[in-house]
Amino acid sequence: MEQETKSEKTAHAGWTIEIKPRRRWYDIDLRGVWRYRDLYRMYVKRDIAVFYKQTILGPLWFLVQPMLTTVIYMFVFGGLAGISTDGMPQPLFYMAGIMLWNYFNSVFNESAEVFTKNAHVFGKVYFPRLVVPLSGATSNLLKLGIQLLLFIALYLYFCFRGAALHPRAELLLFPYLVLLIALSAMSWGLIVSTLTTKYRDLNFLISFGVQLFMYATPVIYPLSAAPEKYRALISFNPLTPVFEAFKYGALGTGSFDWGGLAYSTVFTLASVFIAVVVFSKAERNFMDTI
Repeated sequence: MEQETKSEKTAHAGWTIEIKPRRRWYDIDLRGVWRYRDLYRMYVKRDIAVFYKQTILGPLWFLVQPMLTTVIYMFVFGGLAGISTDGMPQPLFYMAGIMLWNYFNSVFNESAEVFTKNAHVFGKVYFPRLVVPLSGATSNLLKLGIQLLLFIALYLYFCFRGAALHPRAELLLFPYLVLLIALSAMSWGLIVSTLTTKYRDLNFLISFGVQLFMYATPVIYPLSAAPEKYRALISFNPLTPVFEAFKYGALGTGSFDWGGLAYSTVFTLASVFIAVVVFSKAERNFMDTI
């Protein structure tokens, strides 16, 4: 009797078949991501090839960009503003921050544009959408690796010049620090991508906000150089312990705190969980709103 009532309602609405997604909002298709690993590898290769396709300098842009940025920072922040680098050579100090920030920025932007940039593909064929941001985080590792070689070259140069560099055992945490940056950037980007499918104005606000966020992260200054009244606020930034840990391990300057690193880890894991759940829910019906 109840079935007849539903049929009558459906017929009255003019529909004969109603299709609903089988997945629930908390179902995360990780098995699907693994099943489509060939597509993931294809996306990684595509991202790397597309970046320097039809350019004259090609992959050299991975080096030119941080070098020019370092020179500008030396002039503006080191020269005009007189911001301390804790006694470290300015090129080396700025390059350490720029290298990590560029990776965060690239992964965040690619994750934040997942829906808007790939709508034409998502609307035609099904595959786990998480493949796209994961491939973006992976392909950007190449850029990070090239810039790391530039950083090492600078490091050796200043070592021969007799600079007081004191690498510490915490430098071994570098792969883990990169993982935290990748997960933070991807999760925050995914949350933004679900919002910008409905509210496009957020694109302008987010791009502006990311630029400001860099100044709330110890990229161009050591945490010790921040005014005392703002230091606690900057420490609340989950990226602060990560950037400080790398500079502490590589240059021997700055601060290192296991508690701060644990805070960054917990914050990142919580962000990843929220992002994946929100993204999984949004991917079911984003084509209706984009």
